[in-house]
Amino acid sequence: MTLETSKKGRTDYTISFKHEESTLFIELAGNFCLKNLTPFTNEIERKTSAARLREVVLDFSHVKYLDSAAALTFIQLRQQLAGNDVSCKLVNISDDTKGIFSVIRDEALDHPLVASEESPSGFIHQIGQSSLTISRDFVNFVTFIGEILTAFAYTLRHPTSLRGRDVLFYVQRAGVDGLPIVGLIGLLIGLIMAFMSYLQLRQFGANIYVPSLVSFAIVKELGPLMTAILVAGRSGSAFAAEIGTMKVNEEVDALQTMGFDPVRFLAVPKVLATIIVVPILTIYADLFGIIGGMIIGVTSLDLTVNTYITQSIKTITVFDIVTSLIKAAVFAGLISAIGCQRGFMVRAGAQDVGKFTTSAVVAAIFLIVVADSIFAVMLYYVKRYGTFI
Repeated sequence: MTLETSKKGRTDYTISFKHEESTLFIELAGNFCLKNLTPFTNEIERKTSAARLREVVLDFSHVKYLDSAAALTFIQLRQQLAGNDVSCKLVNISDDTKGIFSVIRDEALDHPLVASEESPSGFIHQIGQSSLTISRDFVNFVTFIGEILTAFAYTLRHPTSLRGRDVLFYVQRAGVDGLPIVGLIGLLIGLIMAFMSYLQLRQFGANIYVPSLVSFAIVKELGPLMTAILVAGRSGSAFAAEIGTMKVNEEVDALQTMGFDPVRFLAVPKVLATIIVVPILTIYADLFGIIGGMIIGVTSLDLTVNTYITQSIKTITVFDIVTSLIKAAVFAGLISAIGCQRGFMVRAGAQDVGKFTTSAVVAAIFLIVVADSIFAVMLYYVKRYGTFI
């Protein structure tokens, strides 16, 4: 007996069933993916449970497309039949299809494919799970920071082990290629700050203080902060995606097999290049921010260029510039470290790459804000008392 089932559209598929004594031959053709998962799964389960069988043979010779969700379903079906003392064979599997089956981890077989809409756990349980996840994530990040510092110490003892070309490459990608967007954002931030300050201060006839306010805010906070956020979005995500893709392609495993330390080989050039370029980008952003404020000062506040520059210089001190650059270097280290760490956390599949790339950007921005708040309090006491309290 032969039964055929077909679906129209992007997910066309055909399933043919053929009985021979106690053996059921199932010939699969077309596309099998998450979109048509339920129909073909129900069809196969209905046929395999309708008769007493000793063997089921799944023929993949005419399968055009198979995703990981469908592959997981077929493996779970084989396990289910094995539990009923029915042998299940997967035959005529192409190399591409074998690659899909190879990415499925063993622990995934014990879990349902799609989570239920209603979570059986309560609110307190979810809070506990989230707390544990955050704690593990923090421990993993601190551990990775230790590995980075160890790799840097090795590089200092063996300078020839540092790949200079890679450092220059990432300096260009993270720094030179980012100059246009950093300059544009700095200019716009300066324009907005100056215009909004002008609207408020003109009520008191204090237009002369607009240059001081803009330059102080840009140099002390907005310049390092906005530059770091831009670098996190551009370079932090790129680092995570690059290393994550290498993990998926088993290139990191190949490096370990050849005797290379992946952290020293992949992460150190990225971290070093980011620490070099972010302070430079911060100066660049500060300069364009002040120029943006000057445009408003000259066009709307009736200030001359000389007056605007003089007021800005009076406000900015060497201490402010130095601490701004220190903050930028710390932000750079956090961005590059979290990007590399998230990349090494990728295990298998393109979904993991996207997941941890997004996580790298979110975590980097969070750490930047936390570090900036710590700097704000710490530098206040340093400047006031000249020591840490």
